[in-house]
Amino acid sequence: MFQTRVTEMLGIKYPIIQGGMQWLGMAELAAAVSDAGALGIINAGNFQDPEEFRREIRRARQLTDKPLGVNVTLMPTIRPVNTAAYVDVLIEEGIKAVETSGRSPDEFLPKFKASGVKVIHKVPAVRFAKHVERVGVDAVTLVGFECGGHPGMDDVTSVILIPLAAQAVNIPVVAAGGFGDARGFVAALALGAEAVLMGTRFMATEECAAHPNFKSWLMDLTERDTVLLERSIRNSGRFIKNKAAETVLKMEEEGATLEELLPHLSGLKSRKVLLDGELDAGVVSCGQVIGLVKDVKPVKEVIEDIVQGARDICERLHLQSLTTAARR
Repeated sequence: MFQTRVTEMLGIKYPIIQGGMQWLGMAELAAAVSDAGALGIINAGNFQDPEEFRREIRRARQLTDKPLGVNVTLMPTIRPVNTAAYVDVLIEEGIKAVETSGRSPDEFLPKFKASGVKVIHKVPAVRFAKHVERVGVDAVTLVGFECGGHPGMDDVTSVILIPLAAQAVNIPVVAAGGFGDARGFVAALALGAEAVLMGTRFMATEECAAHPNFKSWLMDLTERDTVLLERSIRNSGRFIKNKAAETVLKMEEEGATLEELLPHLSGLKSRKVLLDGELDAGVVSCGQVIGLVKDVKPVKEVIEDIVQGARDICERLHLQSLTTAARR
């Protein structure tokens, strides 16, 4: 019922993709998502060296025989990263789907294409979607203003961004930012997307590596409990409101430089929040959709609820349409 160019391209049952999520996109979560019929993603940035990354891919392979994807960030990083080495590993390990973000993936596309790897590039605006279509990516993810992570500086919501992108490019569009249940899933498809990407919803799952304190904290958050940071350095990101986020926001308001901000944006500090449960230790990405998340469930149940709920919505709308037509 929900087959699209994305499901065909990736060899998955449902047009649902797990967000890469630094520190959380690990083998258990990715395998559970893939095993449930969607596309699980392992985040290459979680690993100190390419061989550690290779071991994680192999660990995921032991947990599922379904298609798996990898996230490779092309954004500037504080520590030097040999991205090419990670690309070589994922190709050698037979990964056939890659999510890239940051700068355009031009330099790696010849190698990906030669190895049959499908590339989905993540962007915050239609103009960037048009560019990466020209350079040859296979699909593009559009992140709206609501998303956790980096929604760009244009402040355009998903409900506007997705249809604009779908009419501007010919490659499949994946919708991200504000999607976490059956209603959002159906809405994304109606807007012209051919899949949804969800990060925040998958944080609140049993297979996610996040600390129990963090998952419990998520259950208390509302749609008003995120904040935009890094706007002063034109790298706008949405994070959970905590003491660390409040510190960064105050520093930005007082004109802090990039060098002054960087220690407070450390990925190692966010790791303490996510994996050690120290809730104010650093800043952590989270989308406004957290306001719709009220329970921690197994991944399979999350995906089944979305798909069955979407079927119910479509059936209800179809019946309403028939009833309206009969009354005319």
